[in-house]
Amino acid sequence: MKRRQFSLALAATGLAAPALAQAYPTKPISIIVPFAAGGPTDVMARIMGERMGRELAQQFIIDNTAGAAGTIAVGKLVRAAPDGYTIGIGHLGTNVVNGAIYRQLTFNVVDDLAPIARLPSNPMLVVTSNQVPANTLAELIAYLKANADKVSGGTAGVGSGSHIGALLFNKVTGTKYQLVPYRGTGPAIQDLIANQIQIMVDQSSNALPHVRAGKVRAYAVTAPRRSPAAPDIPTVAEAGAPGAEVAIWHGLWAPKGTPAAIVDRLNRAAVAALGDPEVRRKLEDLGQELPTPAEMAPAAFGAFQRAQFAQWKPIIDEANVKVE
Repeated sequence: MKRRQFSLALAATGLAAPALAQAYPTKPISIIVPFAAGGPTDVMARIMGERMGRELAQQFIIDNTAGAAGTIAVGKLVRAAPDGYTIGIGHLGTNVVNGAIYRQLTFNVVDDLAPIARLPSNPMLVVTSNQVPANTLAELIAYLKANADKVSGGTAGVGSGSHIGALLFNKVTGTKYQLVPYRGTGPAIQDLIANQIQIMVDQSSNALPHVRAGKVRAYAVTAPRRSPAAPDIPTVAEAGAPGAEVAIWHGLWAPKGTPAAIVDRLNRAAVAALGDPEVRRKLEDLGQELPTPAEMAPAAFGAFQRAQFAQWKPIIDEANVKVE
C-alpha cells in the first residue's frame, strides 16, 4: 500500500489522532499574553508555561501582545495557524467582556477559538495608595464620594478585569472616579504605589505582594469568603459592600480548527501542571482558586465561557460601556 493510501486508511480507522498527539509537539510553543509583562495574566502564563513545557518536553515562549484591553492579542490568536504551536491565555475580560464592549471586532470571542483548559480564578482586592486617608472600606467609600473629582483609578484598559471590577465596585457603592487605562496592571500598580493614581480594584495575585510589602493598602477582597492567602482582609460583604463580588478566571485557548488530539494533549499538560504541588503552592499563595480537572476539560470550559458571556453582557449593556 502506498504511503498516502496508508495515511488515509489510518485516518479512517481513527488511529491518526492518537498518533498525532503522540508526535506533538516537536518544536517550541508560543503563548500569546494580552498584557504587558509583570501583570497577573503574564505571571500565570509563565508559571503554567514553565510546567507545561516540562510535561511536553518543549519550551513555551511568552509573547506579550498588549493593547486595546486584550483585543489585539485575541485577534492575533484567531489568525494564527491551528497547529498547536500558538496558543493564548486570557481571562473574563479579554475572552468574555470584550465581546460585549467592542462593537467592531472582526472575530467572535466565544465562537472563533478552541477552549483548551480553564485555569485558576482570582478575586480582586480593593486597594489604594498609602496616601489615601481611609482605614476601612466604609471610610474609603465616603472619601471617594467626597473627592470624586480628585481621585483617579487605574485599569488595564477598557474591558480588562480591573476595569469591570471597578465598574461593579462603583455601581454597588455609588462611587465614581476617573478611570485611567494602562497597557497592563503591572504599570498601573506602580503608579498606584507612587500615588499618581489613588485606587485600583485589582486581581489579588497582582496586588497582594505589594500589600504584604506595605506599598499599598487593601480594604476588601471581592469574594464570598476570605482568601486563605490573606485571611486578615475582609470580604466586600463583611466590609459593607455586598454585591461587589467578582473573580477573574483565566483560561487557555487555541485557534479554531486546531486538531482535537492536540487540544487534548495541551489540556492534559495543563491538568498535570495544576496537579504539581509546587505550582499549586505558587498560585494559592497569590490568592488563586484552582479549578478541578473536570472543570478544566475543553467542553466544560467552553460551556462555562458561554454562560459567563450570557451573565456579563446585560451588565455591560446596562453600564453603557462600548467601544466602536
